[in-house]
Amino acid sequence: MSDDVVAKFAEDILRDVGEALSTDEPFSQEIFTRQVLERLEEAGHLEGTFPLFQQGRVRNSIYRIDGYSYDEERSRLELFTTIYREDLPPTKIPQAEVTRAFERAIRFVNASMEGLAAQLEPSNSDASDLARLIEAQARTLGSVRITLLTNGIVDKTTGSTDWLDHKVEFNTYDIVRLQRILGEGETRADIAVDLEALTGSPVPCLHVPSQAGEYDAYLSVLPGEALSRIYERYGVRLLELNVRAFLGLQGRKSVNAELRRTIADQPSMFLAYNNGIVATVDDLEIVNDKAGRPSIKSLKGLQIVNGGQTTASLHRARRKDSLNLGNVAVPIKIIKVGGADLSEMVASISRAANRQNTVQLADFSAGDPFHQEVETLANNTWLDDQKGRWFYERARGSYTAAEQKAAYRKSDQQTFRTQTPKQRRLNKLDLARYLTAWDGLPYRVCLGGQKNFQHYMQRMKDSNPPPPDTAWFKRLVAKAIFYRAAEKKIRSMKFPAYGAQITAYVVSGIAQKTGGRIDFDRLWSQQRVSTELEKLVEVWAPQIDTLLRQSAGQKNPSEWFKKEECWLDLVSRLPAFSDPLPPELSYAADSDGDEAAPVPLRAHSVADYERIEQCMTVTAATWLEVAELGQKAGVVHWKVAGICRTLASYAAGGWDKKPSARQAKPALEALQACQRAGVVAIIPKPEAAAVS
Repeated sequence: MSDDVVAKFAEDILRDVGEALSTDEPFSQEIFTRQVLERLEEAGHLEGTFPLFQQGRVRNSIYRIDGYSYDEERSRLELFTTIYREDLPPTKIPQAEVTRAFERAIRFVNASMEGLAAQLEPSNSDASDLARLIEAQARTLGSVRITLLTNGIVDKTTGSTDWLDHKVEFNTYDIVRLQRILGEGETRADIAVDLEALTGSPVPCLHVPSQAGEYDAYLSVLPGEALSRIYERYGVRLLELNVRAFLGLQGRKSVNAELRRTIADQPSMFLAYNNGIVATVDDLEIVNDKAGRPSIKSLKGLQIVNGGQTTASLHRARRKDSLNLGNVAVPIKIIKVGGADLSEMVASISRAANRQNTVQLADFSAGDPFHQEVETLANNTWLDDQKGRWFYERARGSYTAAEQKAAYRKSDQQTFRTQTPKQRRLNKLDLARYLTAWDGLPYRVCLGGQKNFQHYMQRMKDSNPPPPDTAWFKRLVAKAIFYRAAEKKIRSMKFPAYGAQITAYVVSGIAQKTGGRIDFDRLWSQQRVSTELEKLVEVWAPQIDTLLRQSAGQKNPSEWFKKEECWLDLVSRLPAFSDPLPPELSYAADSDGDEAAPVPLRAHSVADYERIEQCMTVTAATWLEVAELGQKAGVVHWKVAGICRTLASYAAGGWDKKPSARQAKPALEALQACQRAGVVAIIPKPEAAAVS
């Protein structure tokens, strides 16, 4: 890799940090940390990260961290420490400074074990919650890693130390590695598995070369413990080329339950019962044992293209269920691609190997027709001034590639940046975050970018919606504008903890109270939120923060916010709207898809939204009774009965679709009429609205 390429990437990083510095974040180092964590998470190298700068003293020594990630599923803690410089070209970081950064992070862990949480102010901050988590979970942690993030150059990138009963790994993302991952979009090259170190000896195999020379196949058997540890080390990056939407979801409980039963009751039969896994490698090292038989010593660029469910289930059985994998053996077919195209080969292997699970072409994320459609819409949908548009980054790094392509001519580069500035860039994780929050699933957003994306793709697969069109894309952008405005306002309010989670719950709460219908056309046209809507977010945010903490009680907040029960608890106690409403809420809609609703067109009011909320407290069965019995008794007009049947279908679908103001008013009047006539039982005023 040329020094010029790295220097250009470092310059881009500095520019991005400088642009963010001019808004609401005062410290370059914190901005760099947040941006790098977001992009590494998008690249699949990290999951569920939280920027968190915390520095202090323990006795005469300084502790410091800049972020963290806690994976409850893998029982894994990762702390981030940052060294940020404004040198161009990037310079080498002295090894002594690197060592100090790791030592300061270790001191935070040690201080947490000594009761640091009680000393931190305020006691409900991100740092105090993290310190309590470390203190409570230290003995049961599966692994601990400290990762250095820097825009400098580091020579030595790995190492470890002992802490309690754990081996603490050291890891580094310096500017060279960041350029390779984020600049070039490379994600497999540094997945290197030393099977000899992992299992004690090379793993015997059978080599089966293809007749046409397109690939080499190796048939082998991996110890279940080894496969679990490989997944623990690399996580979803092992599945970069796999059908990632299926990993970790709850839709295949029967398969997971059967796997667990075999591991628990008949571990020696796992090889006989399980189909095993199919993997590809960029390269592998073969050695001969004493008898001259081939064995696999190491693998490079390992990707599991079939068997992600098996891999994750084995790891969960070991880490979460404490099952012994000592007698579990997993059959594996390893394909080293030679003359064939890797991506095409992997797609073919995945389609064929997954056919028993009815996996469709649409299950591959970047190549999914849905994401291709969104990319096409972004390219062809211009803003109202016809001078700009949004950029959908379907494939990781495509924005950078497009920017570099435009850079061949200065006029083209200026046009590209004017038409599609970075603040109008959307990626797949953004899309899933904004739409999931608006659909009333903030707890899914709190899972982190990758896991939320997996859930979103599974929902897409299950619901099979119509292809996106221009109107859909404009609503997506409107939701993005609102979410980003809420995020910016809440960040500027300097909450001591959980700003990202507060944002997700504020957006979901406002979507819930409005029935998911605000003035998307205005947001698209203006490309910004009104000051009144920004003020509403400012009023709601501290109230949501209080409700979230009340709901968490003595539970670990960051984990509680990821659970549906948290949202179900909050949804009944959301803040109320008050007049005057922001223009995005008080708009007069031409149509909400319910033209038959006999209500004159007028601006929305607080009462309208209260009626929408009240409608969602009524069951599907009751709405059907209002329609059938009310019409039969002559107290409900046939048109209104049709609206009540529509609401019954909404309720039966878990309120994925919500009533409009023009539906809610006549429907509630019909309900009251039926109650007065005695044809429908009087419903006690409920405390909660139902949730999608």
